[in-house]
Amino acid sequence: MQEENIRKIFKEENLKKTVNLVFDNETIMAIHDLSEKGYIETLEGIISPGKEAFVFIAKDSSGHGRAVKVYKTKTARFKKMEKYIYGDLRFEKVKKGTELIYEWTRKEFKNLTRLSKAGIAVPKPFAFKKNVLVMELIEENNEPCKKIREKPIKDLKNFYNKLVEYMSKMVNEAHLIHADLSEYNILNKNDSPVIIDCGQAVLTSHPNAQELFERDIKNLSEYLTKQGLKKSFDEMYSDIKKKS
Repeated sequence: MQEENIRKIFKEENLKKTVNLVFDNETIMAIHDLSEKGYIETLEGIISPGKEAFVFIAKDSSGHGRAVKVYKTKTARFKKMEKYIYGDLRFEKVKKGTELIYEWTRKEFKNLTRLSKAGIAVPKPFAFKKNVLVMELIEENNEPCKKIREKPIKDLKNFYNKLVEYMSKMVNEAHLIHADLSEYNILNKNDSPVIIDCGQAVLTSHPNAQELFERDIKNLSEYLTKQGLKKSFDEMYSDIKKKS
């Protein structure tokens, strides 16, 4: 009966084959448990087959669109994750291996919750189980929003101002540093930024917080300059501080 219920979650047979090839039994069971609670009714396609996680388009039991992020356990890059976990006072007793992936998923859920409460545009998190995270599906014209590297920004000045506002709120209200902000982790929704991929975000008390904050600014100032909005690192840093 359980196997039959799992089959119903996957809208397309080739999607089920993809999942079975990539994910282990624990992951499949986590998806099933979230389905039993109404968070996932169907998985309908893949938004992003990333190096560390797959993101699926899904629907919950009420028919609402959802994004389901599933972290890979078989090919996870544990060393990369460790430097964002250790030093974060919220996660001092983290185990290694697969348990680290589960903790990373919990970390992203907590980070998204803090960012959302601070008024920052991020996918609202709904639930997680082991390495599976259920979030709001960010859409535009009934399609998943594209990243800014895929969909050009029309009004660079307004987009920049909103981004600066969010980065200031991130530090001063959510007390977090994203630690991986770039054109790969920002969606363009109606020419306004939505920040994604927040698993690596660390507290402002983290020993490497300042270095990571400056790296985020460097990445974005360089990208926006290439797009036609000339903003140096110093200018962007100053603009964020002015919003404090």
